[in-house]
Amino acid sequence: MAAARLAALLLAAAAPWTSLAAAAAPLLDEPIQPVPLTLKQDPARADIGRLLFRDARLSGNGRISCASCHDISKGGADGRDRSVGLHGGLTSVNAPTVLNAALNFKQFWNGRAESLESQADHVMQNPVEMGSKWEEVVQKVSQDPKYKAAFAASYKDGVTKANIQNAIATFERTLITPNSRFDKYLRGDANAITAAEKAGYAKFKQYGCVACHQGVNVGGNMFQKFGVMGDYFAKRGNPTEADLGRYLVTKVESDKHVFKVPSLRNIALTAPYFHDASAKTLDEAVDIMFRYQLGRVASKEDKEAIIRFLNTLTGELDPKP
Repeated sequence: MAAARLAALLLAAAAPWTSLAAAAAPLLDEPIQPVPLTLKQDPARADIGRLLFRDARLSGNGRISCASCHDISKGGADGRDRSVGLHGGLTSVNAPTVLNAALNFKQFWNGRAESLESQADHVMQNPVEMGSKWEEVVQKVSQDPKYKAAFAASYKDGVTKANIQNAIATFERTLITPNSRFDKYLRGDANAITAAEKAGYAKFKQYGCVACHQGVNVGGNMFQKFGVMGDYFAKRGNPTEADLGRYLVTKVESDKHVFKVPSLRNIALTAPYFHDASAKTLDEAVDIMFRYQLGRVASKEDKEAIIRFLNTLTGELDPKP
């Protein structure tokens, strides 16, 4: 009996140290995983893509580049409700961020592109966005001596439509943002986020936000109906074709109002929110998610806690872009 009591006392004394050790261990079983430190892209091809990404000559009127709507200094988006195209026309949806887009399972809000290469193809030919014809783009790039030499060194067949798409996509795959404070926490740094931010993450899981916003990109890996617990579009009014979401791709009735779940990485940098830019602040976005996706009303304290957690998802970007 005395031996058992002594063992219990020793175990109790060791408990604080055991808890500290556990807190310092990587949280490998969490539903969110850290962004990888690199996706190991071909640096020469990425350099070509970096130049193409900013080159307005690729657009039909020489005024719009990929960076016009996806400004790296603005979180990979442009801060507008709708982006401005080559003739001053507005896009039908809010521009999603290009940061960490490589971690999404599909591209565009309605998921119509299977890859970043395909996404570049869609944008290049869209009459509202870049309004170009590929034969003209290839010709422009081929006539630039620097591009011609760079493509010849990196691609066996030089300047082609496929290689231009690949170069742009390769650059975009370098636009990942590792080492957010939350990622450091996931990798074992228990002090990378505050107790209040940990409480916000607990609420994020408790309310079920993590059911759709999980994985490496905290989203971007599934489709979901916008308005699971209420008719968001009826309440908002002024329906548009873009509101049909995935239906525009599949023509399946159940895909109406279904969208790719957006990533929450760097969410503090990318207002306004949702495909229709209806939420101008994170506070508004969380309210809408609670009401229409969870069917609940969050208390002020819980909402503030979740927003504190969301602010830990801002990562680091290589300054070279």
